[in-house]
Amino acid sequence: MDSGNRFGDMEISDPKTMRALAHPVRLAILERLQRHGPATASRLSPHVGATPSVTSWHLRHLAGFGLVRDAEGGTDRRERRWAAVARGFRFEAAEDEEGWSAAQELAGEMFARRADVPLRWLTGTAPDLEPEWSRLAGAGDTRIMVTAEELAALKDAMEELIAPYVARNRDRRPPDGRGVRLLMYTMPEGARNEGSETDIPE
Repeated sequence: MDSGNRFGDMEISDPKTMRALAHPVRLAILERLQRHGPATASRLSPHVGATPSVTSWHLRHLAGFGLVRDAEGGTDRRERRWAAVARGFRFEAAEDEEGWSAAQELAGEMFARRADVPLRWLTGTAPDLEPEWSRLAGAGDTRIMVTAEELAALKDAMEELIAPYVARNRDRRPPDGRGVRLLMYTMPEGARNEGSETDIPE
């Protein structure tokens, strides 16, 4: 089922673009620009683990694949301001070997980058949360038995549910709102996964 890209994400299908993005510094740059808005290489540098000159090189590389662009209103070429092309991105593995390999490489880099996010939140943010926010935080690990079509429909329904909050403009956000990180991993098991017929209660 096609969700219609309700989030307005940039859709990546070119294996070369996937491989270009499958780099820790480039992913950090893009994530920073998407979350905090336009910035120069010097401003980005302390947050992405690279010197300003190396950060600038990675920005130009990302621009070559259409992932970032010059920020509007930037005129001083000595302090070039960059912006993300879209608020997010999504990609799918092509059926050919090159596309599948590139998608695996990008997914692996993204998984590695987010692997410690829950633990950092638990030790750095959770202790200071107000009770009303603390009660709403949590984690789930649920296993379901579905067909490929049902899984596609489920993902589509979840995206439809949260899309209005993803796309809401800054001037329409509630004054008492705050950022919430939603991490979702959809990991189908192998066709012959051991115990797959007995792990789900009737």
